[in-house]
Amino acid sequence: MANRKIGVLSSGINQSGVRDYNERLLLSMLQRGHASMSGIDLARRAGLSAQTVSIILRKLEKDGLLVRGVPVKGKVGKPSTPMDLAADGVFSFGLKIGRRSAELLLLDFKGEVREQISTSYAYPMPAEIFNFLRDGLLSISANFSSRILKRVCGIGIAIPFELWKWDDVVGEQSETFQSWKQVDFKLEVKKFSDLSVFVVNDSTAACRAEHLYGRGKEFRDYAYFFIGAFVGGGVVLNHTVFEGNHGNAGALGSLRSTSPLGESRQLIDVASIHVLETRLIELGVDPELIWQQPQDWSALARYIEPWISETAQELAKAALSVCSVIDFEAILIDGAFPTHIRTELVERVRRYMATQDTRGLIAPRIEVGNVGMNARAIGAASGPIFSQYLLNTNAGLSAI
Repeated sequence: MANRKIGVLSSGINQSGVRDYNERLLLSMLQRGHASMSGIDLARRAGLSAQTVSIILRKLEKDGLLVRGVPVKGKVGKPSTPMDLAADGVFSFGLKIGRRSAELLLLDFKGEVREQISTSYAYPMPAEIFNFLRDGLLSISANFSSRILKRVCGIGIAIPFELWKWDDVVGEQSETFQSWKQVDFKLEVKKFSDLSVFVVNDSTAACRAEHLYGRGKEFRDYAYFFIGAFVGGGVVLNHTVFEGNHGNAGALGSLRSTSPLGESRQLIDVASIHVLETRLIELGVDPELIWQQPQDWSALARYIEPWISETAQELAKAALSVCSVIDFEAILIDGAFPTHIRTELVERVRRYMATQDTRGLIAPRIEVGNVGMNARAIGAASGPIFSQYLLNTNAGLSAI
């Protein structure tokens, strides 16, 4: 079993670019609307003829990507039949490589997680990560029929940008950890899977998850902050996550900040969960409580309160900084912490924002993201689906 390659797929499912513009447009409209729509409604909104849309919808239905809803009777003419994405139409695996843990999940076409497994570690070492991915693919695949597995379109991998630069790995492990710099993900995965591989910055992946399946549907242009072990972010322009020339757009963790002593710092140094972790260690408190699942930070309330306050101040300043470059209508904030922590953090950011100097700027709305700590793995899995089936409205702006 261990030597069997995962992902010998049916033709047409895993070919990048297999869907033409109009097919992607209609699929994206159904995905973004998060609701079924009739052919007439799709034609009107897409600016296409009813006949053209009808032909495309029949093709997509035949391909198993769409399903028909219950016909709706109107006052005049034939009943209209709403169309919706078929949850079983496309699947994708998503792997998140994090500071303390890795997650692997199988995502369906409508953004539902069908199955998920995880592993934890002191540091993510290449051999262990790829062993986890290989064994995890086999473990999850064993629970699904060949019909489902033939509709898997790829593996998305979310990884921190230049993670080999983490400077707290010392001793014998340091040299092994540095080997991440030479890792060819596609070559490594090819050793045990035929699936296409899509690698993305972990914070960009989280942003994509929020954009496709969370509150990102509400806004055209916004910046996104995800507070994990290290804070990161993403940028959405014209309803599409913008990855940038090197795939590192929205590197918001690198925004400049200033320490109480006037020293230049980065946002990552003052608004990340690792700041809380370090503080707990200094106080003799076991930091593992903040990483345990299910999450419960109630025992750490006295330590978390000042961390929320400091993090909120830094995020308020960072939010205005990014809005000085692009006129974002909103700033979305999410993270790998309990939902009540997220709610309190966002409320604090709103309060601090009200006290900031906004001359020359239009202050953005500060909103709560709602995908949560699974955002990076879900966003990773959505990469292959988005690349092959949905419309990139920034295609002319992004590196290809």
